[in-house]
Amino acid sequence: MLPRARAGLLWGLVGVAAFSFTVPFTRVAVAGLSPLFVGSGRAAVAAAVAALALVLTRQPGPRGAQWWRLGVVAGGVVVGFPFLTSFALQSAPASHGAVVIGLLPAATAVVAVLRVGERPARSFWVFAALGALAAVGFATLQGGALGELHRSDLLLLGAVVAAAVGYAEGGVLSRELGSWQTISWALVVAAPVTVALTAWSVAGQPPQATGSQWLAFAYLALVSMYLGFFAWYRGLALGPMAQVSQVQLVQPVLTIGWAAVLLHEPITWPTVLGGLAVVACATLAVRTRLARKDPA
Repeated sequence: MLPRARAGLLWGLVGVAAFSFTVPFTRVAVAGLSPLFVGSGRAAVAAAVAALALVLTRQPGPRGAQWWRLGVVAGGVVVGFPFLTSFALQSAPASHGAVVIGLLPAATAVVAVLRVGERPARSFWVFAALGALAAVGFATLQGGALGELHRSDLLLLGAVVAAAVGYAEGGVLSRELGSWQTISWALVVAAPVTVALTAWSVAGQPPQATGSQWLAFAYLALVSMYLGFFAWYRGLALGPMAQVSQVQLVQPVLTIGWAAVLLHEPITWPTVLGGLAVVACATLAVRTRLARKDPA
């Protein structure tokens, strides 16, 4: 039997591997489907599957404050991240999105530290801030205009914040409800919003897409929005949360690779250097967090 910490890292890696296809497949889906339909529809489909799973396994319902905490998870990973990335990737290449989202490991660690009330070393905050600056600097340079953030960059950075909050709160809540139960209940909580937005998007622009675009949408709904969280929240629940968040560092590398293979996007030097800068800062921030001992 694997030690708890190692099991947490392995489960986290499985989740990250599943999520690494999210950006390129979102890019494929929004080429034929509206971003509103992609962002809301994948959550609505996942909510239907989640509700069925909860009913068939007769899961007890959340209690008291767990409901509003599920609302936080839903706002971050069911609504915030999918919607923001769907609109951003209408214009931003998948590789560009992958590097900006590479800030997510440090962001998750920051939110986790604040959520559980620990006191990391000052250097942790320094490296986390440098990671944010590296991500913003990459976004402006990649866009060809120094000092000017594009709309897609702001949307991607907003997606990072939303996901970090949803990951941290979901990781804590998974210790109480269970990993797959947490994402299932979060999807159900968000269902009235996501189903209504899906119906609105269909009425305004009936979805018409190719077979590959529908397949990409199916992956986003079943894996990125649901099954991937089984492993990811399991890893965060086993923890330690800051250590498990390190495995997200491989996600930009995997995503850029998938973008090159699936979308034939060129891997440019700015992309490589930007990715290395963000990953380096995130690595230093998370490792500093791990090296800090709790005060007596």
